[in-house]
Amino acid sequence: MAITALPPDTDADIARVTEALAMITPRWNVRILLALSGPPLRYSELAAKVSWLQNGQLHPKLKSLCDAGLVERTEHTPRHVTYGHTERGAALLPVLPLIVTWAEEHLEKTDRPLPAIEQIEDSLTLLTRRHAAAILWVLKSREEVSGRALARIVMPSSDWTNVYPPLRQLVADGLVDTEGTGQPYRLSAAGNGLGPVLGALSAWSAGQPLNQAAHHPVWGHPQAKPTPMPWVSSQSRPAPTSIPPARRGESVPAWHHRDLFSHASPARLMAAIPAGGPRR
Repeated sequence: MAITALPPDTDADIARVTEALAMITPRWNVRILLALSGPPLRYSELAAKVSWLQNGQLHPKLKSLCDAGLVERTEHTPRHVTYGHTERGAALLPVLPLIVTWAEEHLEKTDRPLPAIEQIEDSLTLLTRRHAAAILWVLKSREEVSGRALARIVMPSSDWTNVYPPLRQLVADGLVDTEGTGQPYRLSAAGNGLGPVLGALSAWSAGQPLNQAAHHPVWGHPQAKPTPMPWVSSQSRPAPTSIPPARRGESVPAWHHRDLFSHASPARLMAAIPAGGPRR
């Protein structure tokens, strides 16, 4: 069922990316995926790596990740069960450094450098705003659009004025620009810079290699950057300071981030998580 008035292929593309974001954005999901980098773990081993999760919190999180097809549960014997990435889950991990690269360039700087995991979580919060993906798609492809025209495209079955709450939020987040009431909307520098992230998520969600992001019909063609509007990251939280590299043989878009992740390993990643866990 179409969710926008865009062509079916574009509508399906937006729906897949929205679903992919919904898989990884819930609290702790990315941290659990990172903790599972490496050999499969028993439940107790995984629980020790994410010790800030209280009793009863880890199991439903694992179940949701298994249901999403990112984590697999393997029962070797009734008393020997392990958890590890599926191929789909492992293929998603190389998207995370792209998010960090975008965040470091476009999110407002704080009084201390934020760990990579916090950059990812802050960024995902912005991208999962309601109707955010559809609005960003339309503005990227059409450059400038009025609020009324945007509403007819993004939410054709709703009152057109309902587009303004998500639009105002995206302006406040620094992803969208406008010169004022009644003026058209356009992507900001930060919104325009999301091409590698959204292109990679589109490729992953369609089951394609991530290097296909460069050929995305909307996000694969960079445009001139408008004036940036910074967004303030959420309250700082203790977190891992690195992300594991892609597994051998995986196709990953080239990116440069001062070699932040070039020598990361699961052991170093989890050693960077302080006891007691992060706070929201």
